[in-house]
Amino acid sequence: MAGADRFDLAVVGGGIVGMACALAAARRGRRVVVIDRDAQANGASVRNFGFVTVTGQERGAMWNRARRSRDVWAEVAPQAGIPIVHRGLVMTARRPEAVAVLEAFLQTEMGEGCRLLAPGEVRRDHPHLAGEGLLAALWSPHELRVESRQAIPRLAAWLYAQHGVTFLWGAAALAVETGKVLSTRGTVEAGAIAVCPGDDLATLFPERVAAAGVTRCKLQMLRLADPGFRLPAAVMSDLGLARYAGYAALPQARALAERLAAEQPDHLIHGVHLIVVQSADGSLVVGDSHHYAATPDPFSHQAVDDLILAEYATVFGQPPSPVIERWTGTYASAPDRAVLVDAPMPGVRLAMVTTGAGASTGFALGEEVVAGLMNEGPAI
Repeated sequence: MAGADRFDLAVVGGGIVGMACALAAARRGRRVVVIDRDAQANGASVRNFGFVTVTGQERGAMWNRARRSRDVWAEVAPQAGIPIVHRGLVMTARRPEAVAVLEAFLQTEMGEGCRLLAPGEVRRDHPHLAGEGLLAALWSPHELRVESRQAIPRLAAWLYAQHGVTFLWGAAALAVETGKVLSTRGTVEAGAIAVCPGDDLATLFPERVAAAGVTRCKLQMLRLADPGFRLPAAVMSDLGLARYAGYAALPQARALAERLAAEQPDHLIHGVHLIVVQSADGSLVVGDSHHYAATPDPFSHQAVDDLILAEYATVFGQPPSPVIERWTGTYASAPDRAVLVDAPMPGVRLAMVTTGAGASTGFALGEEVVAGLMNEGPAI
């Protein structure tokens, strides 16, 4: 790339945050290049549920980012040939303490458009949720689900074809200076640079990443064979109410957390909560767990999978269908922040989602980063 035309924005990282920065700049008519060390996106952005979650995101900035990102997904997906597989969320509750959390949530601004379903309504509208002890469920219309393994490559192809974004796949960024990225395929010159490294904590600006306390979170994921029913929406359970900050920060969540600690301690130790989404072929993506380390081991542990599948069986009232695929993913995680946006030098931003909500909030974060780099307001 040495001697090539200068770009307006160079993006390091081809995951969802990098794609979001590229889209935000391209919509402003800027010349954009994306640099990624892999041949295609291979990290957290393609190893997740593809579940764009609004309801339950941390109150305030993250919830607002999720709403904006959901709107961008809804706009971009049909243009990029990305199917929206299903919409909405059913958050089941099996304990009175969980119902109390849902009732409190509905009293906040985050509950707008959501409603609490009685057991009879749940079984009428969602007959597959036949587990014993169901007391209520929150219905949210705000979520949507894409197949992440398809969505990120198709998003990249669309950015190239429709917005003229240049992609340098298989090019490792070795260093960044104001106005240039030094890569294994030469020097890329750009007026602004967005470094979106995912969970690469060591290559670029490692001292900034370390100062923010960023580590990695490993999760275990499963794909189950078609169970013979169709989900019109994603499904979650009581465990999610104790994990997602939009619920867990409510005062009513304390009593639920205490009961879960007494009744499902192993689930909490391994960071297990339940998300179930369905693919177009009928298979179910089910997860997940959370283990933290600077370098998590790459192995999937059967005991953790068993905890996930036990919660599935409780919620659905039947054994899970056969597991046809297993994988692990990792994402950047910080104890005291949901995102890291830093300015290590003039004209450069370091941007990371540090709470596992990249698919849900990345588009909005990309708009914020690009607006800051270019000293402009939001793109129209």
